[in-house]
Amino acid sequence: MDFNDYRLTLRQHMAGKECPFPEAEFQRRRRAVLEAMETANLDALLLTAPADIFYLTGYSTFEVSVHTALVFTGDHLVLQVPSIETGPAVACTHVEDIRGYRWENVDDILEPLTEALHEAGTHVGVDPWHGSLRHGVMSGIQWRLPDHRFSDAAGLLQGIRIVKSAAELECLTESARITGLGIEAAAKAVRVGATDSEIAGVGAQALHAAGSEFMSMQPIVVTGPRSAVIHLNHQRRPIAQGEPVFLEFGSAWQRYTAPMMRTVIAGEPTPRMHKVFDTCRRIFDAMLEEMRPGKSFDAAARAAEQALSPLASDVFHSGVFGYAVGAQFPPSWVEGSGFIARGQHRLFEENMVFHLPLCLRIPGEWGIGCSDTVRVTESGGVPLTDNPWSLADDP
Repeated sequence: MDFNDYRLTLRQHMAGKECPFPEAEFQRRRRAVLEAMETANLDALLLTAPADIFYLTGYSTFEVSVHTALVFTGDHLVLQVPSIETGPAVACTHVEDIRGYRWENVDDILEPLTEALHEAGTHVGVDPWHGSLRHGVMSGIQWRLPDHRFSDAAGLLQGIRIVKSAAELECLTESARITGLGIEAAAKAVRVGATDSEIAGVGAQALHAAGSEFMSMQPIVVTGPRSAVIHLNHQRRPIAQGEPVFLEFGSAWQRYTAPMMRTVIAGEPTPRMHKVFDTCRRIFDAMLEEMRPGKSFDAAARAAEQALSPLASDVFHSGVFGYAVGAQFPPSWVEGSGFIARGQHRLFEENMVFHLPLCLRIPGEWGIGCSDTVRVTESGGVPLTDNPWSLADDP
Protein backbone atom coordinates (compact mmCIF):
# COMPACT_ATOMS: atom_id res chain seq x y z
CA MET A 1 0.00 0.00 0.00
CA ASP A 2 1.14 3.58 -0.52
CA PHE A 3 1.23 6.16 2.28
CA ASN A 4 -2.32 7.32 1.56
CA ASP A 5 -3.69 3.80 1.86
CA TYR A 6 -1.58 3.36 5.00
CA ARG A 7 -3.11 6.51 6.49
CA LEU A 8 -6.66 5.38 5.81
CA THR A 9 -6.07 1.87 7.13
CA LEU A 10 -4.15 3.02 10.20
CA ARG A 11 -6.92 5.47 11.06
CA GLN A 12 -9.27 2.52 11.66
CA HIS A 13 -6.96 1.17 14.38
CA MET A 14 -4.87 4.00 15.83
CA ALA A 15 -6.57 7.36 15.20
CA GLY A 16 -5.65 9.61 18.12
CA LYS A 17 -4.51 6.72 20.32
CA GLU A 18 -1.15 8.41 21.04
CA CYS A 19 -2.60 11.90 21.54
CA PRO A 20 -1.02 13.35 24.71
CA PHE A 21 -4.03 15.36 25.95
CA PRO A 22 -7.82 15.17 25.85
CA GLU A 23 -9.40 16.98 22.93
CA ALA A 24 -10.83 19.55 25.36
CA GLU A 25 -7.29 20.76 26.11
CA PHE A 26 -6.60 21.33 22.42
CA GLN A 27 -9.94 23.04 21.96
CA ARG A 28 -9.04 25.47 24.76
CA ARG A 29 -5.72 26.25 23.10
CA ARG A 30 -7.28 26.68 19.69
CA ARG A 31 -9.92 29.06 21.00
CA ALA A 32 -7.22 31.24 22.54
CA VAL A 33 -5.26 31.27 19.29
CA LEU A 34 -8.35 32.06 17.25
CA GLU A 35 -9.17 35.04 19.48
CA ALA A 36 -5.64 36.36 19.01
CA MET A 37 -5.92 35.86 15.25
CA GLU A 38 -9.18 37.80 15.13
CA THR A 39 -7.53 40.66 17.02
CA ALA A 40 -4.68 40.64 14.50
CA ASN A 41 -7.13 40.37 11.58
CA LEU A 42 -5.57 37.12 10.38
CA ASP A 43 -7.44 34.55 8.31
CA ALA A 44 -5.00 31.73 8.99
CA LEU A 45 -1.71 30.70 10.55
CA LEU A 46 0.97 28.76 8.72
CA LEU A 47 2.91 26.92 11.42
CA THR A 48 6.05 24.90 10.75
CA ALA A 49 7.79 24.74 14.16
CA PRO A 50 7.39 21.22 15.60
CA ALA A 51 6.47 22.51 19.07
CA ASP A 52 3.82 24.88 17.69
CA ILE A 53 2.22 22.08 15.68
CA PHE A 54 2.34 19.81 18.73
CA TYR A 55 0.74 22.52 20.87
CA LEU A 56 -2.34 22.73 18.67
CA THR A 57 -2.65 19.10 17.53
CA GLY A 58 -0.51 16.69 19.61
CA TYR A 59 1.57 15.72 16.56
CA SER A 60 4.83 14.24 17.84
CA THR A 61 7.81 12.57 16.18
CA PHE A 62 11.55 12.32 16.71
CA GLU A 63 12.09 13.11 13.02
CA VAL A 64 11.82 16.89 13.07
CA SER A 65 14.33 17.65 10.30
CA VAL A 66 11.82 17.31 7.46
CA HIS A 67 9.21 19.85 6.36
CA THR A 68 5.90 19.67 8.22
CA ALA A 69 3.21 22.35 8.22
CA LEU A 70 -0.07 23.13 9.90
CA VAL A 71 -2.55 25.51 8.26
CA PHE A 72 -4.83 26.71 11.07
CA THR A 73 -8.01 28.71 10.56
CA GLY A 74 -9.79 27.86 13.79
CA ASP A 75 -12.59 25.78 12.35
CA HIS A 76 -10.35 23.71 10.08
CA LEU A 77 -6.85 22.29 10.35
CA VAL A 78 -4.71 20.98 7.52
CA LEU A 79 -1.67 18.97 8.61
CA GLN A 80 0.94 18.44 5.88
CA VAL A 81 3.50 15.74 6.64
CA PRO A 82 6.06 13.71 4.69
CA SER A 83 5.04 10.18 3.80
CA ILE A 84 7.25 8.64 6.51
CA GLU A 85 5.40 10.68 9.15
CA THR A 86 1.91 9.55 8.19
CA GLY A 87 1.81 7.19 11.18
CA PRO A 88 2.49 9.79 13.89
CA ALA A 89 0.09 12.22 12.18
CA VAL A 90 -2.72 9.67 12.50
CA ALA A 91 -1.84 8.18 15.89
CA CYS A 92 -0.92 11.38 17.77
CA THR A 93 -3.68 13.73 16.58
CA HIS A 94 -7.37 13.97 15.90
CA VAL A 95 -6.80 16.04 12.76
CA GLU A 96 -9.02 14.80 9.96
CA ASP A 97 -7.36 16.60 7.04
CA ILE A 98 -3.88 15.07 6.79
CA ARG A 99 -2.12 15.68 3.49
CA GLY A 100 1.01 13.70 2.81
CA TYR A 101 3.83 14.25 0.36
CA ARG A 102 6.61 11.97 -0.82
CA TRP A 103 9.47 12.81 1.50
CA GLU A 104 12.06 12.02 -1.18
CA ASN A 105 10.50 14.60 -3.50
CA VAL A 106 10.29 18.13 -2.06
CA ASP A 107 8.56 19.29 -5.24
CA ASP A 108 5.43 17.64 -3.82
CA ILE A 109 5.24 20.20 -0.99
CA LEU A 110 4.28 23.42 -2.70
CA GLU A 111 1.14 22.70 -4.71
CA PRO A 112 -0.83 21.03 -1.87
CA LEU A 113 0.31 23.69 0.59
CA THR A 114 -0.65 26.46 -1.82
CA GLU A 115 -4.09 24.89 -2.21
CA ALA A 116 -4.58 24.73 1.57
CA LEU A 117 -3.58 28.37 1.99
CA HIS A 118 -5.78 29.45 -0.90
CA GLU A 119 -8.73 27.82 0.87
CA ALA A 120 -7.80 29.41 4.21
CA GLY A 121 -7.94 33.11 3.27
CA THR A 122 -5.70 35.89 2.06
CA HIS A 123 -4.06 37.18 5.26
CA VAL A 124 -1.76 34.56 6.74
CA GLY A 125 0.42 34.78 9.85
CA VAL A 126 3.83 33.10 9.81
CA ASP A 127 6.87 32.88 12.06
CA PRO A 128 9.65 34.15 9.77
CA TRP A 129 12.27 33.78 12.53
CA HIS A 130 11.98 30.03 13.01
CA GLY A 131 14.36 27.84 11.02
CA SER A 132 11.62 25.35 10.20
CA LEU A 133 10.06 27.82 7.74
CA ARG A 134 12.28 27.04 4.79
CA HIS A 135 13.14 29.80 2.36
CA GLY A 136 12.20 27.60 -0.60
CA VAL A 137 8.76 26.91 0.85
CA MET A 138 8.07 30.53 1.74
CA SER A 139 9.23 31.96 -1.57
CA GLY A 140 7.39 29.23 -3.47
CA ILE A 141 4.01 29.90 -1.89
CA GLN A 142 4.44 33.68 -2.15
CA TRP A 143 5.08 33.33 -5.88
CA ARG A 144 2.01 31.10 -6.27
CA LEU A 145 -0.22 33.33 -4.12
CA PRO A 146 0.60 36.90 -5.19
CA ASP A 147 -2.60 38.30 -3.68
CA HIS A 148 -1.96 36.82 -0.24
CA ARG A 149 -0.41 38.87 2.55
CA PHE A 150 2.00 37.10 4.90
CA SER A 151 2.54 38.83 8.25
CA ASP A 152 4.98 38.23 11.09
CA ALA A 153 2.89 36.48 13.74
CA ALA A 154 5.72 34.93 15.74
CA GLY A 155 4.57 36.55 18.96
CA LEU A 156 0.96 35.49 18.63
CA LEU A 157 1.33 31.84 19.58
CA GLN A 158 4.27 32.54 21.89
CA GLY A 159 2.08 34.88 23.92
CA ILE A 160 -0.37 32.04 24.53
CA ARG A 161 2.11 29.22 25.02
CA ILE A 162 4.09 31.06 27.71
CA VAL A 163 1.24 30.70 30.26
CA LYS A 164 0.79 27.05 31.16
CA SER A 165 -2.49 25.23 31.72
CA ALA A 166 -3.11 22.78 34.55
CA ALA A 167 -2.43 19.87 32.17
CA GLU A 168 0.87 21.40 31.11
CA LEU A 169 1.92 22.04 34.71
CA GLU A 170 1.31 18.37 35.48
CA CYS A 171 3.67 17.41 32.65
CA LEU A 172 6.33 19.87 33.79
CA THR A 173 6.04 18.61 37.37
CA GLU A 174 6.59 15.02 36.23
CA SER A 175 9.53 16.08 34.07
CA ALA A 176 10.99 17.91 37.08
CA ARG A 177 10.76 14.74 39.18
CA ILE A 178 12.53 12.62 36.57
CA THR A 179 15.16 15.29 35.91
CA GLY A 180 15.98 15.28 39.61
CA LEU A 181 16.43 11.51 39.64
CA GLY A 182 18.82 11.70 36.71
CA ILE A 183 20.88 14.50 38.26
CA GLU A 184 21.01 12.70 41.60
CA ALA A 185 22.27 9.47 40.01
CA ALA A 186 24.91 11.34 38.03
CA ALA A 187 26.05 13.34 41.08
CA LYS A 188 26.52 10.17 43.13
CA ALA A 189 28.64 8.68 40.33
CA VAL A 190 31.16 11.54 40.34
CA ARG A 191 34.60 10.34 41.37
CA VAL A 192 38.20 11.07 40.48
CA GLY A 193 39.23 9.06 37.42
CA ALA A 194 35.74 8.56 36.03
CA THR A 195 35.11 10.22 32.69
CA ASP A 196 32.52 12.86 31.94
CA SER A 197 31.02 10.39 29.44
CA GLU A 198 30.58 7.76 32.17
CA ILE A 199 28.73 10.28 34.34
CA ALA A 200 26.51 11.26 31.40
CA GLY A 201 25.76 7.58 30.80
CA VAL A 202 24.71 7.02 34.41
CA GLY A 203 22.47 10.08 34.27
CA ALA A 204 20.93 9.15 30.93
CA GLN A 205 20.18 5.62 32.12
CA ALA A 206 18.45 6.97 35.22
CA LEU A 207 16.39 9.43 33.17
CA HIS A 208 15.19 6.78 30.76
CA ALA A 209 14.60 4.20 33.48
CA ALA A 210 12.38 6.72 35.29
CA GLY A 211 10.27 7.25 32.19
CA SER A 212 11.78 10.07 30.15
CA GLU A 213 10.99 10.14 26.45
CA PHE A 214 13.63 11.11 23.91
CA MET A 215 15.00 14.39 25.19
CA SER A 216 15.17 17.74 23.49
CA MET A 217 18.80 17.97 24.62
CA GLN A 218 20.95 15.13 25.82
CA PRO A 219 22.53 15.20 29.31
CA ILE A 220 25.27 17.82 29.59
CA VAL A 221 28.35 16.91 31.64
CA VAL A 222 31.61 18.90 31.60
CA THR A 223 34.51 19.07 34.02
CA GLY A 224 37.39 21.31 35.04
CA PRO A 225 38.43 24.07 32.61
CA ARG A 226 35.92 22.81 30.03
CA SER A 227 33.12 23.80 32.40
CA ALA A 228 34.12 27.43 31.83
CA VAL A 229 33.07 27.15 28.16
CA ILE A 230 29.36 27.38 27.42
CA HIS A 231 27.80 24.42 25.58
CA LEU A 232 30.67 22.00 25.49
CA ASN A 233 29.62 18.49 26.44
CA HIS A 234 31.05 15.20 27.62
CA GLN A 235 33.95 13.93 25.53
CA ARG A 236 35.61 11.03 27.36
CA ARG A 237 37.56 13.38 29.67
CA PRO A 238 38.66 11.96 33.06
CA ILE A 239 37.75 13.87 36.21
CA ALA A 240 40.72 15.21 38.20
CA GLN A 241 40.96 15.73 41.95
CA GLY A 242 39.24 18.93 43.05
CA GLU A 243 37.54 19.63 39.71
CA PRO A 244 33.98 20.85 39.40
CA VAL A 245 31.69 18.53 37.44
CA PHE A 246 28.88 20.54 35.84
CA LEU A 247 25.59 18.70 35.18
CA GLU A 248 22.60 20.00 33.24
CA PHE A 249 19.75 17.60 32.49
CA GLY A 250 16.19 17.88 31.27
CA SER A 251 13.88 14.89 30.99
CA ALA A 252 10.93 14.91 28.59
CA TRP A 253 7.39 14.00 29.67
CA GLN A 254 4.81 14.36 26.89
CA ARG A 255 7.47 16.60 25.30
CA TYR A 256 7.54 18.96 28.32
CA THR A 257 10.93 19.62 29.90
CA ALA A 258 11.84 21.03 33.33
CA PRO A 259 15.65 21.37 33.26
CA MET A 260 18.03 21.59 36.19
CA MET A 261 21.74 22.30 36.76
CA ARG A 262 24.04 21.06 39.50
CA THR A 263 27.76 21.27 40.09
CA VAL A 264 29.52 18.60 42.14
CA ILE A 265 33.15 18.92 43.24
CA ALA A 266 35.35 15.83 42.98
CA GLY A 267 36.91 16.49 46.37
CA GLU A 268 36.77 19.55 48.60
CA PRO A 269 35.49 22.85 47.17
CA THR A 270 37.89 25.78 47.44
CA PRO A 271 36.81 29.01 49.14
CA ARG A 272 36.57 30.61 45.70
CA MET A 273 34.23 27.87 44.51
CA HIS A 274 32.04 28.43 47.56
CA LYS A 275 31.99 32.17 46.84
CA VAL A 276 30.84 31.66 43.23
CA PHE A 277 28.28 29.06 44.30
CA ASP A 278 26.89 31.35 47.02
CA THR A 279 26.52 34.09 44.43
CA CYS A 280 24.44 31.76 42.24
CA ARG A 281 22.18 31.21 45.24
CA ARG A 282 21.84 34.94 45.94
CA ILE A 283 20.87 35.55 42.31
CA PHE A 284 18.32 32.76 42.50
CA ASP A 285 16.73 34.07 45.71
CA ALA A 286 16.56 37.61 44.33
CA MET A 287 14.79 36.39 41.21
CA LEU A 288 12.21 34.32 43.07
CA GLU A 289 11.12 37.45 44.89
CA GLU A 290 10.59 39.31 41.60
CA MET A 291 8.83 36.51 39.72
CA ARG A 292 5.24 37.44 40.56
CA PRO A 293 2.37 38.79 38.46
CA GLY A 294 2.72 42.47 37.56
CA LYS A 295 6.52 42.54 37.86
CA SER A 296 8.53 42.81 34.64
CA PHE A 297 11.13 40.47 33.21
CA ASP A 298 13.46 43.48 33.13
CA ALA A 299 13.01 44.12 36.86
CA ALA A 300 13.86 40.49 37.67
CA ALA A 301 16.99 40.72 35.51
CA ARG A 302 18.05 43.92 37.29
CA ALA A 303 17.61 42.22 40.67
CA ALA A 304 19.74 39.34 39.40
CA GLU A 305 22.41 41.73 38.17
CA GLN A 306 22.48 43.43 41.57
CA ALA A 307 23.07 40.08 43.27
CA LEU A 308 25.79 39.26 40.73
CA SER A 309 27.52 42.63 40.98
CA PRO A 310 30.24 41.67 43.55
CA LEU A 311 31.58 39.12 41.05
CA ALA A 312 30.52 40.76 37.80
CA SER A 313 34.06 41.58 36.66
CA ASP A 314 35.42 38.12 37.53
CA VAL A 315 32.87 35.76 36.01
CA PHE A 316 30.94 35.43 32.77
CA HIS A 317 27.17 35.11 32.62
CA SER A 318 25.19 35.26 29.38
CA GLY A 319 22.83 38.00 30.59
CA VAL A 320 19.76 35.78 30.22
CA PHE A 321 18.76 34.86 33.75
CA GLY A 322 15.77 32.79 32.72
CA TYR A 323 13.95 31.43 29.69
CA ALA A 324 10.48 29.96 29.30
CA VAL A 325 10.19 26.18 29.02
CA GLY A 326 7.35 23.95 27.95
CA ALA A 327 6.83 21.45 25.14
CA GLN A 328 9.82 21.25 22.81
CA PHE A 329 11.67 19.01 20.37
CA PRO A 330 15.35 18.68 19.54
CA PRO A 331 17.61 20.53 19.22
CA SER A 332 16.60 22.56 22.29
CA TRP A 333 14.29 22.62 25.31
CA VAL A 334 14.18 26.46 25.21
CA GLU A 335 10.60 27.43 24.37
CA GLY A 336 11.55 30.84 22.99
CA SER A 337 8.38 32.56 24.23
CA GLY A 338 10.06 34.67 26.92
CA PHE A 339 13.47 35.61 28.32
CA ILE A 340 14.33 37.17 31.68
CA ALA A 341 16.90 39.74 30.63
CA ARG A 342 17.50 43.49 30.57
CA GLY A 343 15.18 45.29 28.17
CA GLN A 344 12.49 42.59 28.27
CA HIS A 345 9.51 44.52 29.60
CA ARG A 346 6.81 41.87 29.46
CA LEU A 347 5.10 41.30 32.80
CA PHE A 348 5.05 38.01 34.64
CA GLU A 349 1.75 36.16 34.74
CA GLU A 350 0.74 33.35 37.03
CA ASN A 351 1.74 29.89 35.72
CA MET A 352 4.49 31.07 33.45
CA VAL A 353 7.37 28.61 33.86
CA PHE A 354 11.06 29.45 33.47
CA HIS A 355 14.38 27.67 33.75
CA LEU A 356 16.88 29.92 35.55
CA PRO A 357 20.29 28.94 34.06
CA LEU A 358 22.60 30.39 36.71
CA CYS A 359 26.09 29.31 35.73
CA LEU A 360 29.04 31.59 36.45
CA ARG A 361 32.21 30.85 34.52
CA ILE A 362 35.82 31.89 35.14
CA PRO A 363 37.58 31.60 31.76
CA GLY A 364 40.45 29.12 31.80
CA GLU A 365 39.57 27.78 35.26
CA TRP A 366 36.06 26.39 35.76
CA GLY A 367 32.36 27.14 35.95
CA ILE A 368 29.89 26.69 38.78
CA GLY A 369 26.20 26.35 37.88
CA CYS A 370 23.07 25.56 39.83
CA SER A 371 19.48 26.04 38.69
CA ASP A 372 15.83 25.14 39.05
CA THR A 373 12.79 25.32 36.84
CA VAL A 374 10.41 27.78 38.48
CA ARG A 375 6.68 28.51 38.24
CA VAL A 376 5.36 32.05 38.66
CA THR A 377 2.81 32.36 41.49
CA GLU A 378 1.06 35.22 43.28
CA SER A 379 3.65 35.01 46.06
CA GLY A 380 6.72 34.74 43.82
CA GLY A 381 8.68 32.06 42.04
CA VAL A 382 8.20 28.46 43.24
CA PRO A 383 10.62 25.74 42.06
CA LEU A 384 9.19 22.72 40.26
CA THR A 385 12.53 20.91 40.37
CA ASP A 386 14.00 19.93 43.75
CA ASN A 387 17.62 21.00 43.60
CA PRO A 388 19.56 20.32 46.82
CA TRP A 389 21.76 23.37 46.16
CA SER A 390 24.95 21.73 47.33
CA LEU A 391 28.42 21.24 45.86
CA ALA A 392 28.62 17.75 47.44
CA ASP A 393 27.36 14.59 45.78
CA ASP A 394 25.44 13.63 48.94
CA PRO A 395 24.14 16.85 50.56
